[in-house]
Amino acid sequence: MYKLSARQILIIALISGLFAATAVAVLDRMSSRLQPAGAAFSDKVPAGVTDPSMATDENNNIEIYRAVAPGVVNINSTSYSRDFFGFVEPREGSGSGSVIDPEGDILTNYHVIEGATKLSVTFGGQKAYAAKVVGGDPDTDLAVIRLLEKPREALTVVSLGDSDKLAVGQKVLAIGNPFGLDRTLTTGVISALQRPIRAPNNRLIEGAIQTDASINMGNSGGPLLDSHGRVIGINSQILSPTGTSAGLGFAVPVNIAKRIVPQLINSGAVRRPKLGISSRSVESLKNQVQLPVSEGVMVLEVSPGGGAANAGLRGLTETEDGSMDLGDIIVSIEGEKIANTDDLSRVLEKRQVGDTVKVDLVRNGRHMSVPVRLTEVPDSRRGIRR
Repeated sequence: MYKLSARQILIIALISGLFAATAVAVLDRMSSRLQPAGAAFSDKVPAGVTDPSMATDENNNIEIYRAVAPGVVNINSTSYSRDFFGFVEPREGSGSGSVIDPEGDILTNYHVIEGATKLSVTFGGQKAYAAKVVGGDPDTDLAVIRLLEKPREALTVVSLGDSDKLAVGQKVLAIGNPFGLDRTLTTGVISALQRPIRAPNNRLIEGAIQTDASINMGNSGGPLLDSHGRVIGINSQILSPTGTSAGLGFAVPVNIAKRIVPQLINSGAVRRPKLGISSRSVESLKNQVQLPVSEGVMVLEVSPGGGAANAGLRGLTETEDGSMDLGDIIVSIEGEKIANTDDLSRVLEKRQVGDTVKVDLVRNGRHMSVPVRLTEVPDSRRGIRR
């Protein structure tokens, strides 16, 4: 039997200990990378904000502004496009955003940074900090950008509240940069809940928060806050005949952001299950062509290699005589009625990539059911494929 000396045993013990410590450090680092981003979202009441039931309305406004405003940024974007004569022209845009973690990630609207080739961020002063796009989701009009350089002082991270626990009439505050005016505070109330609004790509965003707090151009992407100083929504749209505040502003609920931001940080995009089709609501076609049903979604085109194509769904096809055969009309999925494309998006949102669903459709006047495995559509097709 091979025997070890005391010295050899000591050396082996030291090497083993060093290896174990290194392995633990590596595993800890890997686990921190694998941990879902956004798990560290702060939901604490910002320091310095008194319980609103114990403070005057004026003091509540002052305290929230002092506590939260340092975490609200002004975002400036530059994109380039060609004019009619082919000359390249820069286009400038601006919006607002909220710092959501110590790493310098900033939550804003997708339409604030869409197409930008250069981004800079200011913290209420003249100093601009370069930033880059981390990820964006045109379907919810949300995006995350990240500072490439940080201020010397520690970043103020905003706290995220719960948009499922709101009531019409409760006080709200908005902080943003309307018309480029840094860190402007406006106040109001929640005017309504569960308002459906459209993202710029025309996708439906359900459950938006309506407020009469003044929101103007440049407020987009900034926080809508409750009286504790926590973000409950991301200011996104206004309804106005003049383009300025008319007391009808809309914010994307923060719980939507809490759900998708980790995906944006981890992979740059949101994985959504799709059938792999382009489609139109039957209702929008009723005056153009005679159809066998009054509600549903007609398949116009099927994406090669997508779930619908693999399941044999059919889009519009041209016959030998030059006429068009209608595509399949989807009327329900897993027993849920599909009356229009909004219903289709809502039903698919509940599923996961890789799920197989039963699609009920009408083909040439006949009802039939087809199992379709949901797939993920490439980014270039998002917003036009379902």
